[in-house]
Amino acid sequence: MVALVVSFVLDVSGASLAATTINLGAAGNFAVLGSSTITNIGSTVVNGDLGLNPGASVTGFPPGVVNGTQHITDGVAAQAQIDLVTAYNLASTQAGAVIISGDLGGLTLTPGVYNSATSIGLTGGLTLDGQGNQNAVFIFQIGSTLTTASGSTINLINGAQACNVFWQVGSSATLGTNSSFSGTILAFASVTATTGASINGRVLARNGAVTLDTSPITRPVCIVATPTPTSSSTPIPTVSPTITPTPTPSPTPTASPTVTPAPTVTPTPTPKLPNTGFGPN
Repeated sequence: MVALVVSFVLDVSGASLAATTINLGAAGNFAVLGSSTITNIGSTVVNGDLGLNPGASVTGFPPGVVNGTQHITDGVAAQAQIDLVTAYNLASTQAGAVIISGDLGGLTLTPGVYNSATSIGLTGGLTLDGQGNQNAVFIFQIGSTLTTASGSTINLINGAQACNVFWQVGSSATLGTNSSFSGTILAFASVTATTGASINGRVLARNGAVTLDTSPITRPVCIVATPTPTSSSTPIPTVSPTITPTPTPSPTPTASPTVTPAPTVTPTPTPKLPNTGFGPN
């Protein structure tokens, strides 16, 4: 298969194959999931569950706040770690990737799978364009580390959603000071969010620690497009007119003419001559 190579100064028209979403299983409920330790400094707010397994050391909450449930070395956290391994492997093996390298700053990427055999950086802004599809999926397969610079951003446009962006990191991820990050980090080792780094997504570490410093994290929820209902008017029944039957006229009897009987004419007797037997001439 011919790989497509992307320079860090060029926009990318799209990956060769559409990416399919990653089922996170029980790990999907977590905004933060670590393996060895979870350490926080400052007023971090975690919107979602926080879990640790097999380690047991969670520090910095408070002053940090968890708007969710903490699962520390319990069955829920153990299952989440198992499902994290499965999700990590699914993300790392999706085919049809566009090859990327260097720094992703300044790029506009369309849905698909992107692969780097080594480390990836982000300076400035990266734009992920969903092209009008709210189900568009972006998967980044990174062979080594992921490092974002201070103040870097990931911009989601045209329907792209953080819930459909996955960063499979072969080593550790570090998010720069006051950076803005979107997507779920599936790190083989550890995740560090430095001061003020905000995350619209998840930080999930398979084998190492999660370190936070005044880092707001919100577990993303996909917005499902509401189909526009097709306008269908209720048919108005056609009222058949009531036909009043026309009465059949009764025939008018024809009056029989009254026959006036002809008057009987009484003949006037002819006078006879007296004693002659003859009438007058």
